[in-house]
Amino acid sequence: MEAIVERCCGIDVHKKNIVVCLAVGKPHEKPLTTIKTFSTMTRDLLACRDWLVSEGCTHAVVESTGVYWKPVFNILEDSIEVILANARDVKNVPGRKTDVKDCEWLAQLLRHGLVKGSFIPPKPIRELRDLTRYREKLTQQRSSEINRLQKFLEDANIKLSSVVTDINGVSSQNMIRHLIQDDMNPQEMALLAKGRLRNKIEELEKSLEGYLTDHHRLILRLTLQMIASYDEAIEKLNTEIDKRMEPFQQKAEGIQAIPGVKKKFTERIIAEIGVDMSRFPSDAHLSSWAGSSPGNNESAGKRRSGRVTQGNKWLKSALIEAAWAASRTKGTYLSARYHRLAARRGKKRAALAVGHTILIMVYHIIKEQRTYKELGADYFDRLNEQHLVRRLTSRIKALGYEVEVNKLPIAA
Repeated sequence: MEAIVERCCGIDVHKKNIVVCLAVGKPHEKPLTTIKTFSTMTRDLLACRDWLVSEGCTHAVVESTGVYWKPVFNILEDSIEVILANARDVKNVPGRKTDVKDCEWLAQLLRHGLVKGSFIPPKPIRELRDLTRYREKLTQQRSSEINRLQKFLEDANIKLSSVVTDINGVSSQNMIRHLIQDDMNPQEMALLAKGRLRNKIEELEKSLEGYLTDHHRLILRLTLQMIASYDEAIEKLNTEIDKRMEPFQQKAEGIQAIPGVKKKFTERIIAEIGVDMSRFPSDAHLSSWAGSSPGNNESAGKRRSGRVTQGNKWLKSALIEAAWAASRTKGTYLSARYHRLAARRGKKRAALAVGHTILIMVYHIIKEQRTYKELGADYFDRLNEQHLVRRLTSRIKALGYEVEVNKLPIAA
């Protein structure tokens, strides 16, 4: 096989050092290889970059090893075309597993054009991705603290969650603070209720009677402090994300026209896939990368499990959340699609399928600058109208009725 890259290098990345194999030679000649080892300290990585640039290296391949590839990529990306390779796709043959052999193998694959690069968005999108992912983690941890708060209230036989809808609401939080301070009786605390909760004063009085001890009060106090700290951190992240989303505001507004899609979902999906859809030749490529499309597993003419691939777990979770929200909308195509699939395939598979549909919509909205067009909840009925009429007519006839079907002039 003829080589296609004259000057390239393979980089085997570890936590403390990297091993670099520089291969130089014309396509029809055996390349001259030079192998060097550098530490992963910034100064040494800069020295590695300067050496590769001085040797005229144009391409580099880095194996995706945890998070250790990121500093190498960040330093080299402005000077050399860096390809991030999935470790599954660049495995060497058994019995040849050393750091030197690994980097030589990577260089050989790259020299012959046999490395398929992973999708790496530009730096502004990567920074936005870090912010949205961290916000998602903090939100999950905040939810855990709220669950812990409810757990210890139940442990003290405070049945507040049985009366109020949101234990983290303003009224509930005021009552819990006074429970911790032990400066009010249940009747006084129940009067702190606001809004429609004041209709449940008597129930609140009963729910606030319990066996709260000092260790309960300490844990509840610390839990409230943790929730407040998470709220503060999430608010700061929201402010920074809003600032970084300003260049993509027009595309974000187009995406938010999809039923069930809100502001945070738009921020998360742009942070994961970016706004340059040229990296994905079609919506099928994007769906496969996201892990929302069925897999192919066929042998000897028999089709086996078609489970979805792993894909991007952050994007997939955002799509599932948007799908559940879309399923609860009224009179929309996405809601009709969800209920149509849920009846046959179950709710979870239906949610995944609707998330896949949302991702395809997002792809075309971003790439072609289209606007969302609602097809309506009766889309599937109109899609094969005659089939629906025949099916419903036959079911009525099976019950012993005579049916005559005539189309109304208005409908016609």
